[in-house]
Amino acid sequence: MLSKKVTFSFYVASILFVCADILFIILHLNFMAALLPLIALIVYWSLFFIDRLMLLVVFCTPLSINIFQVPGLGLGQIGIGMALPTEPIMFGIMLLFFLHIIHSWYDRKIFSHPVSVMILLSLFWMVVTCYTSTMRFVSCKYLLERLWGVVTFYFLGVMLFKNIKNIHYFNWLYIGSFTLIIIYTLINHSHGHFSEKAAHIAVKPFYNDHTAYGAMLAMFIPVLGGFAISRKTHPTLRIVAWFLFFIFLGALALSYSRAAWVSIMVALIVLVLMLLRVRFRWMVVAFCLGCVLLFIFQNRIIYKLEQNRTDVSQNINDEIESIANISSDASNVERLNRWSCAYRMWLDKPVFGYGPGTYMFKYAPYQLSYMQTSISTNEANGGNAHNEYLGPLSEEGLLGMLFMLGIVLAVSALSFRLFYRLKDKEMRILTISIFLGLVTYFIHGMMNDFLDTDKAAVPFWGFVGMLVAIDYMDKESKLITSPAN
Repeated sequence: MLSKKVTFSFYVASILFVCADILFIILHLNFMAALLPLIALIVYWSLFFIDRLMLLVVFCTPLSINIFQVPGLGLGQIGIGMALPTEPIMFGIMLLFFLHIIHSWYDRKIFSHPVSVMILLSLFWMVVTCYTSTMRFVSCKYLLERLWGVVTFYFLGVMLFKNIKNIHYFNWLYIGSFTLIIIYTLINHSHGHFSEKAAHIAVKPFYNDHTAYGAMLAMFIPVLGGFAISRKTHPTLRIVAWFLFFIFLGALALSYSRAAWVSIMVALIVLVLMLLRVRFRWMVVAFCLGCVLLFIFQNRIIYKLEQNRTDVSQNINDEIESIANISSDASNVERLNRWSCAYRMWLDKPVFGYGPGTYMFKYAPYQLSYMQTSISTNEANGGNAHNEYLGPLSEEGLLGMLFMLGIVLAVSALSFRLFYRLKDKEMRILTISIFLGLVTYFIHGMMNDFLDTDKAAVPFWGFVGMLVAIDYMDKESKLITSPAN
């Protein structure tokens, strides 16, 4: 508990910040000078209210803008990109975390959790492949971006989320801020008569394209569903949750993000399997068996898919059918092009890969002419591998992909254990809604990769941190029941 003196000083500092900012505006001082009071407030929060600072980042994440996209600065030409104001704050929080480690403030038991072990192994291997990277500066920058996301919202997040209220604060702050983006996007989209082409630019400059926007919509739809049916949610908030649940569903439909639609459908299947109490191990076995069958019958499957020439349109049926179009749909064919490049890159460097974050700079020579599309490029400006698993395969070798899959398996196994173990029904609802949000990203990660952006990193690592925190709270309170019950 903070002392009254510290609380009083916080309000004094806040008032001084507002006064100073108004003064800067009145005196017409430059933009950077006007930011000084805000910087001072952030520094103050970092010393006394780091939990509030983390929640401030959550609220700002959907509203952040990458300076790479700001016209007139010319930063894109020299390879500088950073989301403001979130990433500089996360970098500062990460430095504070390392100071806390030195002074033994942090609960080091968290490091031994199975999910933490997989994350630490992944980070360790990323450090190794940064050393062997073909572009060390790019790889170190990529590692730094991964670190401040993982440190802030996983390792510190677990501590933050041990207070169950902070899980609710996190989700409602992101949802509230993201709702503003939805309104902004729908207004822009309406100018293009809600067409598929207009969806690609309606989200700019807050999101690079409609796929990232759709991925985040899909992640929070299960969370809103959980809040809407939970009896622990305040009645007024339950009404708000139901209202926003349908708003998010409508926005998802208008996003024309087919990967997000697929991820929601898979999440529904996982929900049914969990409610039927199917063991996680059998789901893994079924998935592996499915992969084997796909490999055996790949030629026949590809032949069938090549017969599908349905293109994207405003007709929802055509849009769904176009998901399987690998002949004339440029988006789908380009993904196959990127994935095959990642595979061939791995064959050349199977152990260490080309280095974290280097795919976009190295894949061009691996493109086959017959696989290139109208949207293919050799200029390193078309994004990454469009796959959260094949990307690490090409950049960090086989171990890079295996560690990423290990994180997915560790989180999924933990979520199933919690769902079967938790005695409190409302905690079960919260757990399953968070996990299903992650499931949408696990599936979406097979078609796109956004973990190098704050938009996806904050909720992704935050959700993982929530599940681990619930696991610790469950063990500490002994609110468990046997799987048979």
